[in-house]
Amino acid sequence: MHMKWIKWLFLVACLYDGVLGIAFLSAPEAIFSFHGVEPPNHFAYVQFPALLLLIFAAMFLRIAYDPLKHRELVLYGIGLKLAYAGLAFWYDLTAGIAFMWIPWAWLDLGFLVLFLMAWWRLGHSQKLAAKRADA
Repeated sequence: MHMKWIKWLFLVACLYDGVLGIAFLSAPEAIFSFHGVEPPNHFAYVQFPALLLLIFAAMFLRIAYDPLKHRELVLYGIGLKLAYAGLAFWYDLTAGIAFMWIPWAWLDLGFLVLFLMAWWRLGHSQKLAAKRADA
């Protein structure tokens, strides 16, 4: 069972979502200003999702520590990445969305594909381990 790439994947995901979460929690005004985007009428609309990113970052760290043991948590990461990329691309194609959100959508789409690959690989590894235990 070669799990090293999966551990690194979730460590990188932890850092990625953690940095984004901290940035949007601590400096949302600066981020919107940098991109020339009008911020929402209240920063709680941005800071609540930022806190959710920090929660997911903690979960990704837990997965990185022991991917096989925490395989079921990978599905929540898949859900997160699908939700963000799906909404961002949908609104980009239909109603329009500020460009600042699109690079993160592409990154999340990449994470989504890698998370799906990791989830499949972990399931395959679990089946192999179960067969060995039965033998």
